[in-house]
Amino acid sequence: MRMKTTADLLPAKFAAGIIAALVILFTGASLGSSAISFFDTVSIVFHKLSGRPFTEGMDLKLVSIVWNLRLPRTILAFIVGGALAVSGTVFQSVLKNPLASPFIVGVSSGASLGAGLVMLSGIALPLIGAFTLPIAGFVFGLATVFFVIFCASKIDKTLSNNTIILFGMVFSLFVNAVITLLVALYREQLKNLLYWQMGSFALKGWNYAGLMLPFLGIGLLGTICYTKEMDILTFGDEQAKSIGVNTKGLRIKLLFFSTVLTGGAVALSGVIGFVDLIAPHLARKIVGAKHKDVIPMSFIIGGGLLVLTDLIARTVVSPSELPVGAVTAIIGAPFFAWVYFRKK
Repeated sequence: MRMKTTADLLPAKFAAGIIAALVILFTGASLGSSAISFFDTVSIVFHKLSGRPFTEGMDLKLVSIVWNLRLPRTILAFIVGGALAVSGTVFQSVLKNPLASPFIVGVSSGASLGAGLVMLSGIALPLIGAFTLPIAGFVFGLATVFFVIFCASKIDKTLSNNTIILFGMVFSLFVNAVITLLVALYREQLKNLLYWQMGSFALKGWNYAGLMLPFLGIGLLGTICYTKEMDILTFGDEQAKSIGVNTKGLRIKLLFFSTVLTGGAVALSGVIGFVDLIAPHLARKIVGAKHKDVIPMSFIIGGGLLVLTDLIARTVVSPSELPVGAVTAIIGAPFFAWVYFRKK
C-alpha cells in the first residue's frame, strides 16, 4: 500500500483548518461579558443568513449582541489577521528572511502615519467618504515602500534584500518619531491615538468589515497570481533570472499587493504586530513550502490567531479591554526569539 504523501493530506489539512476557523469565529461571537451558548450563536447566525424566523423563547437582546456587536467584530479580526499573515508571507518570501514583516520595511509605520493624520484632521474625501481612512493608510504605506526602494536603489543597483531591510528599518524609525511628535502636539487626541496605535476592534461593526473587503480582495488575489514566481524566488535571484523572471519587477508587484493588505488592516484596526510573523511559519509547518498552499493556510491561521487574541483581550479583565496589539506582542515576542535563535 502506497504511503500518503504531504500532497495527499493537503485537502484534509485545509478542511480541518476551515472547520477550526469556523469554531473559533463562533466561539469569539459567543464569549464575552454576557455569556451566550455556542449553539445559540450558531442558531442566531443561521436564522439571520437564511431569513427564517427565530424559535419561540429566543431572547432578542442576545440576537442583537451576537449579530450587531460580536460577529462583525470577530469577522473583522479574522479578515485583518488573515491580511497581515498573507502580507508577512510575501515579505518573508521576497526578502528571503524568516523574520521579515511589513513592520520591518516600514509599511506599517507609513500606514499608521496616514491613518493618524486622517484621524487628527477629520478629513473625509468626496465620493469615497468612509474609505478615506483605509485609503490613506494604503497610500502612505505604499509611499513608504517606494521611498525605501528608491533610496535602496541609489546605494545598491541590485536591490539586495539586506539593503531594503536596512533602509526600511531606518525610515520606519523616522516615521515613528513623526507619529510620536503628532501625539505630543495633539494632546486632546492623545488617548484615542495611543489606543489606536496599540490595536483594537472595539465598537467596530459591519461597516468596518465592509471597508476592509476591497483591500483584502485586491491584495489576496494579486498575491495568489504570483505564487509560482514566489516559489522560484526561494532558489535565489540568479536562478530566477536564468529562467526569465524579472526579479526586480516581481518584488515591486508583490510589495504593492502586500502593502494593500497591510495598509487597509492597520488603518482600520491599528498597529497589531507579530501575527504576520507567526502565521507564515505555522503554515509552512503544516502544508510545506509551496506558496499556493502557504498563502491560504497563512490566511486561515492568521485570522484564527487574531480572533483568539481579541477574545483574550476583551475577556481577561472584563468588562475592560486590553489592547490587542499588546496581547499579540506578549505572545509574539517569545516566538520571534525562538525563530531567531533556532536559525542561528
